[in-house]
Order: sequence, then C-alpha cells, then structure tokens
Amino acid sequence: MMNVFKKITGLTLIAGMTLLTACGGNTGTANVTATNGANGTTEIPATETVATASEPVTIEFWYGLGGKLGENMEALIQKFNDSQEEVIVKGIVQADYTETQQKLQAAIASSDVPAAVLSSNVDWARKGYFSPIDELIALQPDFNQEDFIQTFLNQGKVDGKQYFLPMYGTTQVMYYRKDMFEKNGILAENIKTWEDLAAAAAKMTVKEGNNTTVFGWEPMWGAGNMIDATLSKGGSILSADGTEVMIDSTEWVETWDQFRKWIHEDKTMRIHSGGQGWEYWYKTIDDVMKGQAAGYTGSSGDQGDLDFSIVSAMEQPGWAGVGGGKPVAEAILAGIPAKASDIEKQAAMKWLTYFTNSENTAFWSINTGYISVRQSASEDPAFVAYSESNPQITIPLKQASHGSEPFQDPTGGKITDALKIAADKVQIGNTPAAEALKEAKDTAQAALDKLK
Repeated sequence: MMNVFKKITGLTLIAGMTLLTACGGNTGTANVTATNGANGTTEIPATETVATASEPVTIEFWYGLGGKLGENMEALIQKFNDSQEEVIVKGIVQADYTETQQKLQAAIASSDVPAAVLSSNVDWARKGYFSPIDELIALQPDFNQEDFIQTFLNQGKVDGKQYFLPMYGTTQVMYYRKDMFEKNGILAENIKTWEDLAAAAAKMTVKEGNNTTVFGWEPMWGAGNMIDATLSKGGSILSADGTEVMIDSTEWVETWDQFRKWIHEDKTMRIHSGGQGWEYWYKTIDDVMKGQAAGYTGSSGDQGDLDFSIVSAMEQPGWAGVGGGKPVAEAILAGIPAKASDIEKQAAMKWLTYFTNSENTAFWSINTGYISVRQSASEDPAFVAYSESNPQITIPLKQASHGSEPFQDPTGGKITDALKIAADKVQIGNTPAAEALKEAKDTAQAALDKLK
C-alpha cells in the first residue's frame, strides 16, 4: 500500500536444470531438507529439481498485507497450490512492509529464511543477502520478460543483475467523497493544483468552535505524500551529480511548510499516525467512508477496500505556475533470499512467475487497484470489461505514465530515514519545515559524504 517510504501484485521447471549456488545457505551436492507439509520433511538430493522431486516442496512466502489485499493474496496462493502438485506455498502474514523487513533481517542472521518475500533492499542485494534471479528467469520457457512494464522490471535490477521481480505497481492517488464535492459545488476535474485542493478542503471543512468535526482532506502519514508534492514542485533529493543532498532547498521547505500550515494552523487537514501495522492507514480511510473527511491521499492499492458508490478517484495535482503532478510510481518487489536452498529457489521462482502472469496480474489489479506489471494485462478480457464499468481503475495507470522514479538511497536508507524523522516533526510536532529539513539535510549529507 505504501510508496518508497513508508507504505505495500505456473510454469513447469525443466528437469536437470543447473542449480544455483546459495550464498551461505545449503550448497554443493549435499542433500537438502524441504518441508512437505503433510509428512514432516523429505530429503531431496540437491541435483534434483522441483519437477523431479517425489514429494511437493513446501515454501514460505512472507508478505505484509492486510485487509482485502491480504485476502486477495491468500486467494492467489490457494489458486496456485490447486493448479499444480510440485510446490505448496505457505503464506506468512506480517504486520506491514517494515515488519517484513525486520523479520527477514532476523531470519537471515539465523539462516532460517523464507524462500520468497515481498520485500526488496538494494543494499542487502549488494551484500549477498538476496539471490540474483537471472538464471532462474532464463529457464522459464513462457516467462516473456519483454512483456513486463520495463520501468517496473528495471527497478528490480541491482548493478545490472535482476535481483527482484515486480509483483505490482503503485502510486499515491486522491480519493474523494462524491456527495461532499457535489454539495460544495466542487468538480474534481477543476482541481489542477495543490492550491486548488487547499481551497476545496477549506470549503468542505466543518468546524464547531475551535474544533474541526469534518476535515476537508487527509494526507497519509509519512514522508511519502509530501515528497510526491515536492517532486511535483521541481525539488529533488540529490543534486544531478549525486554528491549533495538537496532536501533543504526552497522547493522542499515551501512544500512541507504548506502541509504543516494546512494541518496545524488552518486545521483543514488531519494526519492519523502511529498504531499497529496499517492501523493509521485504515483510520484515514474510515474517516472518509464515515463522512468525517471529504477525501484523502492514499495508495492505488486501496481500491479493494473502498466503496466506489460513495467515493471516486483523481490524480495528484501539481502546483500553480510549475506544472502537473509528478508523484512517485514504483514497483512493489519480491525477492529470493540467498540462504534459501537451491530447490526452494526453484519453487519460489515457480510461484513468483505464476503470480505475475498476465491473467493473475490483471486479477490483482482489478481486485486491489494496484497497477499490473505486464503490458498484456490491459488486454485481458476480465480487465477490459472491469475498466469499462469502473473507470477509477485507470487513474493509477494514467498517473504512472508521468510519475517520478522511486529514490534509490545510496546510503542504505540513512537519507530516507532522515526524511521520515523530519516528516514526523512537521506533520505531528508542528516543527517549521526549514528547521526539520535542515536537521535532516545535515544527517543525510554526513551519511552521503562517508561514501566518498
């Protein structure tokens, strides 16, 4: 469900394929043990493949998805398990993307890893914690790598090698109550800028004395929404040569302080923060669905949780005098830990290939609102029929066509962490943006300079 900071869509393997060597895991020609779910464990010679194993290979797939997203993931896992007899996927649900990565870090340390995980980390790939998957992809006869949306596929590459596979694409879009817009004479097509949105939010806000009872808009907690808005204003995280952190520039300070003003001074907008997992996210959605807010900025993947007889969707706006919106459009990626056994890696690739085939990526998009990762999905009969009667499904696709690429943090997360801290200070603590961003800049620049 989430973007770059925060907040997160079968083929028979060829017998006799050359096995990949796992970094630090089960290697060589020794037997490996695969849990089969029914009879405890089965010893399978390392020279065998999933296709030649006498018993199904059971693997764990970790993901941090809740609500309807989790239900749809469970449905596809069950569909995959029913479609063949070689691999059994056991879905392990985490609270969110962050917990997934934390649990994976502990699993890597103990050498007890899942075979596949809905998570990606460039720094970890470079350190050898994830396995490159180019050879596994090459051995899939119907994988059709060219059919993937290449901007999404390329986001899974690290130093020229494919380490992660895009499961679905996401971008932050705007959801609004149709009745509140109509009541206040607001047309979604007329909201071209953030200034337009602020004016509409002020008009729709309801106050009783000093208390706001209905908020005109609710941005989502975290740095993501404000980064999107900053990129749309022309800001950038790093200088063109990559040597200077730019997060205290005028574009950043003006954008972030505007959000602070809307939240803390005008009180036309509100932030829900904290809680367990996606709790803050669903509180935000609930405000809109219960009529306590006129709209919010959320993930394209929220569409599976929304009632479109009540709400509709629109693209993020730009800024007056600057141009249209340029919010981040990113792929949510899955990887295969390097410490998984060779046969588990084969099984994981079989599952990831199945999830991302044209029919299933179209199914995921229809039922979640996330963006399909294959070009051919737009021609899937079910997707074509659905989009004709549900035009909101096309909003993320339109926005992604002019979106910004996600930031790849060269410091291994220290720049993004500094921005998270700054966002909390602005959104929750009412700290002036110039102060919060200057502190973040100093921390981030120090981390970047250590790379020289």
